Amino acid sequence: MADAEPMLVPSPGGEKRACPALEDEVAHSTKRPRVQKDENNKGGHSHKPAQDEAEEPEGEETEPLEEEDGEGAGLGSGEAFAEMMKHGLTELDVGILKFVSEHKGFSGILKERYSDFVVHEVNKEGKTVQLDDLSVPEEAEEASVAEQPGSEVFTEEQKHQLEQLQLFKKKEGNVSIEMADDTKEKRTLVHKAVKTLYPGLETKTEEQEGKKFIVAYHAAGQKALAAPRKHSWPKSRGAFCHFVLYKENKDTMEAINVLSKFLRMRPNVFSYMGTKDKRAITVQEIAVLKVTAERLSHLNKCLNNFKLGNFCYKKHPLKLGELRGNHFTVVIRNITGTDDQVQQAMTSLRETGFINYYGMQRFGTTAVPTHQVGKAILQDNWNEVIDLILKPRPGAEKGYLVKCREEWAQSQDPEAALKKLPVKRCVEGQLLRGLSMYGKKNIITAFAMIPRNNRLMYIHSYQSFMWNTMVSRRIEAFGLKAVEGDLVLRGGTAFVLSAAEAETHSIQDVVMPLPGFDVIYPTHHVGKGYREKLSTDNLDIDNMRHRVRDYSLAGAYRRILIKPSDVSWEVINYDDPRISLVHTDVEKLEDQPPPVFNKEGKYRALRMEFSLPPSTYATMAIREVLKMDTSIKNQTQLNTIWLN
Repeated sequence: MADAEPMLVPSPGGEKRACPALEDEVAHSTKRPRVQKDENNKGGHSHKPAQDEAEEPEGEETEPLEEEDGEGAGLGSGEAFAEMMKHGLTELDVGILKFVSEHKGFSGILKERYSDFVVHEVNKEGKTVQLDDLSVPEEAEEASVAEQPGSEVFTEEQKHQLEQLQLFKKKEGNVSIEMADDTKEKRTLVHKAVKTLYPGLETKTEEQEGKKFIVAYHAAGQKALAAPRKHSWPKSRGAFCHFVLYKENKDTMEAINVLSKFLRMRPNVFSYMGTKDKRAITVQEIAVLKVTAERLSHLNKCLNNFKLGNFCYKKHPLKLGELRGNHFTVVIRNITGTDDQVQQAMTSLRETGFINYYGMQRFGTTAVPTHQVGKAILQDNWNEVIDLILKPRPGAEKGYLVKCREEWAQSQDPEAALKKLPVKRCVEGQLLRGLSMYGKKNIITAFAMIPRNNRLMYIHSYQSFMWNTMVSRRIEAFGLKAVEGDLVLRGGTAFVLSAAEAETHSIQDVVMPLPGFDVIYPTHHVGKGYREKLSTDNLDIDNMRHRVRDYSLAGAYRRILIKPSDVSWEVINYDDPRISLVHTDVEKLEDQPPPVFNKEGKYRALRMEFSLPPSTYATMAIREVLKMDTSIKNQTQLNTIWLN
């Protein structure tokens, strides 16, 4: 079995596309399923796994929830980022050691441009989600205004003006309705009719030259459409507007924060099936409660690097994890492999698959890995938890974070350290605020000031580290065949294979457990290694319940090998490293021609497509093709070598 051999050589002249900043948004943690904690492990040779796994329910990379909002971003120069990454993690640090294919690896550039990584969600019906229609459904709200109670108080001209005002198409910014037969009752009727029939508009009564007028206007201004009133929503329409969100260089929560800000709504009115990577072009389905397709469509005029379309109304929201997977289109630029090497690598990916490792983004990007914090939490070593998150760390960081850490190291005064942070919503700020409120004798309570999803991310990271480590040992010991003592799932329940049963199963059937109180372990020597490894970390495999219920680990099962579906590839020659090599949904909508390639171009790229089930990492599939270390540390070091 081949061992890891880091290989990545960047090409010169590669230019990264920039995303115009909309505004600084509040960072929200990625939702993850709750770990089941209520059933005891009964032991024995069969066992039903916890239904909620301690892992992402999505099938692509997710941005890690680190100790600071966008840590590593905004460090100023590439040199500063490279300096920080010198102290980051490599694959070897998180148990990613083995390959399954025998082909010779070759080098290339992964994600040189965010358009080199395109993700289309695959919904639960198995349909690939695409943005191909920007029109508003016929049942949009304005179409039924004439039929709704109260519409009779307006003339046709007034209705047209109000509709134009609602869509920000009226230059005057208001509509004045003269009250010819002025009575309080009639004024009240007009006020109610405007607000009911034209959500987002407000009204006031004004007197002009001795006459009274009802003046309609947008209270929220051009950049924020006020939320519709609940009583204005037609009963015949589904309460949720489903739409396809196309986004560039934004993660899913960041995109939802932007949408909610422009709509003046809370982010929790949106639902989705999975979070999508930031440095990518991604297409996914979103649902939002009682917001019209027309209002959502208007955002296409306000926002950069987003497109909303394929609107429809349904009676239900979306649920996290109910997708079937994701379809990836990935471009690896400036490859050095021959056509034969590419053919061997991609054929192996299609026919054998790749080891289902948790990717590097699961473990953070700084000198303090998230799984180390998770281990300290499970050990109930709270002073260590605080120290790992707040202590000074090697490598470049944002200046205010450096000052905050230095203050904490010198004074151990949470209020003094907090004053050094202009951004209080980062993990450090939330933890320091908790310590300031509850004191260092109540660290568990103080730590709970960090959002729950962020806290659970640490212990899930430790589980992932353990899984990666033990799977590498399993591949090293037994290779790519099922053996006596392995685990398989039957109807959602784990069973230990006998020697005879192992002969009738393949490696594709074998699962390995994430440690917890609700799983069983393989009975061969690799399975017994779980106990030894946990014991080395001062954890008891027979007591994975924590005195804080949130931190009790139920465990789960995960397949060792994943075989992608819908695998295809081609080698492309090109001259200009700045051009996109993928024809995106938006470019197709705008009738832009697909990219044209020069067959004699000096650069070569591998463009591959494949589909993966939920909870698998596309970077691990790409790793298997290139035989390279996918860590940011390794890529940054090689980029630095190339530039020098």
